[in-house]
This record gives sequence, C-alpha cells and structure tokens, in this order.
Amino acid sequence: MKKLLLSLLLIAATQVKADKVSFTISDGLDNASMKTKIENTISNMLNEINAAQEAGRSLNFSAMGTVGTRVQQSMAMLWENSPFKCTDDDIVEHCITTGSGYQVRNIPLEMKPTGEREFGEDEYQEAVISFDKQGNVESFYLSISMNLYMNVIKSNLELTDLRRRQLILDYVEQFRTAYNQKDINFLNQVFSDDALIITGKVITTKHAEGFTSQKIQYNKQSKEQYIKNLRGVFARNSYIKVTFDEIEVMRHPVNPNFYGVTLLQGWTSGKYHDDGYLFLLWDFTDEKAPQIHVRTWQPDKIGGKPLPKDEVFSLSDFDI
Repeated sequence: MKKLLLSLLLIAATQVKADKVSFTISDGLDNASMKTKIENTISNMLNEINAAQEAGRSLNFSAMGTVGTRVQQSMAMLWENSPFKCTDDDIVEHCITTGSGYQVRNIPLEMKPTGEREFGEDEYQEAVISFDKQGNVESFYLSISMNLYMNVIKSNLELTDLRRRQLILDYVEQFRTAYNQKDINFLNQVFSDDALIITGKVITTKHAEGFTSQKIQYNKQSKEQYIKNLRGVFARNSYIKVTFDEIEVMRHPVNPNFYGVTLLQGWTSGKYHDDGYLFLLWDFTDEKAPQIHVRTWQPDKIGGKPLPKDEVFSLSDFDI
C-alpha cells in the first residue's frame, strides 16, 4: 500500500511539473557570449512562464534573469489579462539585429484567458522579445505574424527606410499589446494631445417602400474623450483581445517622418467582437517617443459586402 501511494504521488508530481523549454539561436548573431546570454535569458523566461501557468500563480521575475522593471510591468499586465504558456519545448529561431540591439520573433504562446470564456478559448499567439546591445531584455510583446512583418520589411530596400520600418513595426506591436494589457498609460502617451479619433458604425435605414439601406456614420472624438471611453471599456471587461492583419505601411511623400499604417483589426471583449480597418498616422520625428495624430476605424463590411478599398482611410485623406 505504501509503495502504491508513493507511486501515485510521483505520478502526480510529474503531471504538475511544467515541461522544460530549451531555446537556441540558429543564426543572425556571431558574438558567442551574447548568443549564449540571449539563449539562456529566453529559456529562463519561458520556463518561468510555464511554471507559473502550471501553478496558477503570478510570474516570478527573479527567475528570468536580466528583465527590467518596465518589462516586468508590461508582462504582468499581459499576464493579468490572459495567462499564457509556451507551447514548444525545443525552439530554434533566427536572431534579428536592429538599430538598438537584437530581436527574436516567433516565440509560440498559448493564451489561456480566464473569466469571460464565452468569447475565446485557448488561442495560439506569438511573442517577440527585444534586447539592447548589452543583451538585456527591452520588451516582450505579442507580435504580428511573420509573413506580415516580412512583407513590410521587404517592401522597401532603402537602408534608412528599412530601419524606420523596423521601428514602426515594433511600435505597432507595442500598440497592439497595450490593448491586450489594458495599458491605458501607454495609450495616453502615444496619442498626441490634439489627436483626431474617427470611428465609423453601420446605420441601417428602413424606407417606406419596404427596403432597407446601410451607410457608415462617422463620429469624431478628441483624445480626452477617447481615453475616457477606453478606461470604461477596460474596466467593464476582464479580457481584451486585439489582433492585426493585412498591414500596409506608407511613407509620406513630403515629410519622411510621417507614416500611414493601415491594418485589419479584430477586437474581442466580453461577448462583443468586430472586425474593421484601423488607420494610424504616426509621427516619428522623435523616434524615442513617436506620436499618433490620427486614428480611424471603419467596419470591414457594409450590407454584407466588403468595404471598397477606395473608401478605406489612408495617408492621402489627411493634410499634414
């Protein structure tokens, strides 16, 4: 009986123990000591993430290595919105050299939302982890898909613009993750004080002749109104999920610091879900603190048909 009890305890212990994750850089980084440091840091991060998820506890950042306070706060907010785990135990990925350090993409995650589960079960996502030139973790974000990322990167081969496009994509991913984290402080900072917020909704009209028609009605908000409304949305919903697809980046023909970014956005909160086109007018005059001057959202369909491309807001619709 004692042997049987011991065996059962060992089996139970094995079942709750999180799988160990091993991360290896395949190429892109020749500095051997830096390569080892980044590999160990990512392995430690993912192992702690899995251990915390298995135990149903908060993240223990002291077990991760060189993760700064700002990154800890960011990961903690994302964890509170939806705990996650790494779905692979042996990850081999390319390392990207950026203007400020290094970046590793395609980290597989399984999001495990709690609470309002009517709108989303476990879902596959990918993370991107950035490091400074000393190999310290600078950021941990939910990434856009690799094919979207590469489409933007390869769309212009001019060296300076390529560097800027990497930076834009980093901020787009940070912007997306901020909604999933309910990071109202970041969103308040990234919108300029005079930002123009435009939101469209489909209005259905019943005519006396017996038929109905639909049109998009647009509503303008100030930054103050938008942030106030967003605080309410965050407070009312335990879980926010924002995804981006069909990304297009265009540089302003006159002012090279202004970029228009158009995305197909999916928004899920509580029992509500919508898809629509999101346009952002970014100002990268200060690369360390870029600003969004315009944010527009339009439904992707009207009358059951896709919104015509020439009706989707773009860079040419706004005077700079």
